[in-house]
Amino acid sequence: MTALRLHGGPGPDGPARWDFSSNGHPAGPCPDALAAVQAADPCRYPDPSHQALRAALGAFHGVDPDQVLIAASGSEFIQRISAIGARLAPGPVQVPPTAYGDYALAARAHGRTVVTAVDGPAPTLRWWAEPSSPLGRDAAPPAAPGACPTVLDCVYAPLRLDSTGRWTDADRAAAITLHSPGKALGLLGVRAAYALLPAADAVAWDVAAWRHALLAAEPSWPLGGQGVALLQAWCHPAVQQWLDQSRPQLRAWRDSLRQQLADRGVVLADSVTPFFGALLQLDAQALRRHGVAVRDAASFGLPGWVRLNALPPPAQAALLHVVDHARSATPEPAR
Repeated sequence: MTALRLHGGPGPDGPARWDFSSNGHPAGPCPDALAAVQAADPCRYPDPSHQALRAALGAFHGVDPDQVLIAASGSEFIQRISAIGARLAPGPVQVPPTAYGDYALAARAHGRTVVTAVDGPAPTLRWWAEPSSPLGRDAAPPAAPGACPTVLDCVYAPLRLDSTGRWTDADRAAAITLHSPGKALGLLGVRAAYALLPAADAVAWDVAAWRHALLAAEPSWPLGGQGVALLQAWCHPAVQQWLDQSRPQLRAWRDSLRQQLADRGVVLADSVTPFFGALLQLDAQALRRHGVAVRDAASFGLPGWVRLNALPPPAQAALLHVVDHARSATPEPAR
């Protein structure tokens, strides 16, 4: 039986009016990125080798274009590198104790053992996320990021609102960094991602062999025209400026929602991102009946918790109304 994959966002019943479950930019979409996507020519194939795009992404990150791998999405890359790793470096896959479920699902789909403890069997592929999901917390790097293929999922790095993180430039240079800008730009429906391989002299494993295998397993035309447009826009200064200027607003929305929930006695987890974990003690399906969607965090390893994105004030008011209604309907315990 195929394991169930759980995600935020719309389900079979369509989108909720107030969707706190997805981690897209709460103030998005980015106008310039949206315009670029809308202007993409849907009648032509993009360059299947994505040479111009890889050059732009390489220049944006200050790496050689040969270090850039294009992916149809972050999820596609998770599956692809899990499959390649099963052949090049069979053995356990290490995932964080609380993490996006696709890391473990992909490993098990390719017959690999999943471990979480740092003192367990030596892994041959490691997953890290910084900031992490579902809690949006800083995560320290492993002791030796370059000792074996280590993938640092950077999907939420552009949405960091506090601190600078615990990964140094040298740590990042020794890892495979995975980037999926659609979340940061508020364009979740455009599926596009890329990964940066480390330089060969920065790690203890054979980067060239992994690059060759990952390219060989890449689907033809991993991106359509809209995906190419999104990643090209990601490299533009105006798009990065929009993201920079939006962070104070996101911080204010997050702090407001956290304070209002804390005032109601809701237990909250610390976070450096717009999203955070909450012990809301309300059934997600019951909330959905009121037009409010939250992300049940059980599949992340946190049963009883939900993940909330800091949406604008009208959405927050809708969530708090449901919370207040549920609290008022709950009878006081007998004394």
